Amino acid sequence: RIGSATSLSSAIINNRLQELVKLFKERTEKVKEKLTDPDVTSDDESPVASPTKPLPAAAPVPPSGGEPEGDKPAGDEHYCEMLCCTFKYQPWLDRLKNYQFPSSIDPLTNLMYVLWLFFVVMAWNWNCWLIPVRWAFPYQTPANIHCWLLMDYLCDLVYLLDILVFQTRLQFVRGGDIITDKKAMKENYLRSQRFKMDMVCLLPLDFFYFKIGVNPLLRFPRCLKYMAFFEFNNRLEAILSKAYIYRVIRTTAYLLYSLHVNSCLYYWASAYEGLGSTTWVYDGEGNSYIRCYYWAVKTLITIGGLPDPKTLFEIIFQLLNYFTGVFAFSVMIGQMRDVVGAATAGQTYYRSCMDSTIKYMNFYKIPKAVQNRVKMWYEYTWHSQGMLDESELLVQLPDKMRLDIAIDVNYNIVSKVALFQGCDRQMIFDMLKRLRSVVYLPNDYVCKKGEIGREMYIIQAGQVQVLGGPDGKTVLVTLKAGSVFGEISLLAAGGGNRRTANVVAHGFANLFILDKKDLNEILVHYPESQKLLRKKAKKMLKNNNKPENEKVVPRDPLIIPPKPDTPKLFQAALAATGRMGGKGPLAQLRWRLKELKVMQV
Repeated sequence: RIGSATSLSSAIINNRLQELVKLFKERTEKVKEKLTDPDVTSDDESPVASPTKPLPAAAPVPPSGGEPEGDKPAGDEHYCEMLCCTFKYQPWLDRLKNYQFPSSIDPLTNLMYVLWLFFVVMAWNWNCWLIPVRWAFPYQTPANIHCWLLMDYLCDLVYLLDILVFQTRLQFVRGGDIITDKKAMKENYLRSQRFKMDMVCLLPLDFFYFKIGVNPLLRFPRCLKYMAFFEFNNRLEAILSKAYIYRVIRTTAYLLYSLHVNSCLYYWASAYEGLGSTTWVYDGEGNSYIRCYYWAVKTLITIGGLPDPKTLFEIIFQLLNYFTGVFAFSVMIGQMRDVVGAATAGQTYYRSCMDSTIKYMNFYKIPKAVQNRVKMWYEYTWHSQGMLDESELLVQLPDKMRLDIAIDVNYNIVSKVALFQGCDRQMIFDMLKRLRSVVYLPNDYVCKKGEIGREMYIIQAGQVQVLGGPDGKTVLVTLKAGSVFGEISLLAAGGGNRRTANVVAHGFANLFILDKKDLNEILVHYPESQKLLRKKAKKMLKNNNKPENEKVVPRDPLIIPPKPDTPKLFQAALAATGRMGGKGPLAQLRWRLKELKVMQV
């Protein structure tokens, strides 16, 4: 009984030790995998704080000054203690109080600077549009002069802030380095052409108001701040997803402004000749601006139907209008054509490719069923991707930028592939640049059973079905977006790289393909990853080739574990002792071993 209890306790201790060894091995594998691939998260992460219930709008605070553990405000809430209650306050007020103006501004990526340029352009448009109106039309009167002057000086304040606050803080590039030093940025602006134009814009000609009165023409230098307008156009087009819409609006505004200036000149010419003095000039009836604008439209667009000029001044004015109108209108039409052409360049390329393909298929008398599938591929690829070949878009980018784009687009999918887990991260990055996107139509065969596998497939969008069975049409499994198949074919040697089933696109499927040739070229530079991949591939191939009916028969656990075999050298010594008929310790030990064997049997 004592021996049985001892054997049972030793078996329990042995099992426990085996469990501990197994746990240590698993932990070692995880640590090794984490060291190999830093992206793999470990189980020993910091605990996540449990969500706490936020305080109501006014919650009493305990007399001790402490806060109940269950009623602590959440980290994203903002509270203010007042007397005996806790009140919630707006976080943007706190951010506004603690806001510090940046010491340097990146003009290419800073959205705040783009917003500021919008206000500068609005002030510039106020001067460009309303200075001619106030000069030609009698809209500026002593009764409303204070309103005009208020808006004028508000625009001047915007100009002044742009010079003192923003332009002196703009970063610039010198010798390949981005300069952010305050003194250097200020000196760069003071030496630039823009500073000279800004100084001309703010010439204090308003002092002549005291001598000749409030004449809007004295504010004409304010219109010379055109450099801010063109800079705003460039920055805005860089952040818009459909910049061609803004280009169309801007080109239309050019045309409207040219008509606006012409209407002001026509009213000035009519006032110079005398309103209603001839049939050519404005007769002074109705809304003066609308009627003069209508005349400008008919003149610049050369519609015709205008009264003939009578005097020499009217004839010269009309001739200049016709020449200017023909030139301006042709420029506007050409610019609008360029804008529309740039906006539809991709669509035009798509149509030309489809027309050439259809012409080719008709020439060789391709069956209509095949032609319809080709047309369907063109239409779906264009509408889903906006282009026919993604590689053409990225070929002009530097290698580093192509890698950044590939990481953002494909890394989340590729990092989940079990075959590549634990490999060198740089090898994964190099592999991302070799992936190419292919679109499959419904019922298209991605791969067929028995063919040589030279690619691995990653499903980006859509679904594919794995077919098998006696007829080869039974759906074994449906793979969705993010799934991977064909990865064993990349590293299998000999005849192990043949496809074992048919894979068909269930609908429209967009797949990433990695060629075996590309992977071999990458693995040349990463021998450790190559060994790991081949080891994984052999293991996965061995599991796939294991018979389905092969099952492991469970056995009853042994209370007394089997005794290890006696070493061969020791067995030889015991046999020699038996032949010699000795009575020493070895003979007694030999007799004891025989008894143990009988007991085990």
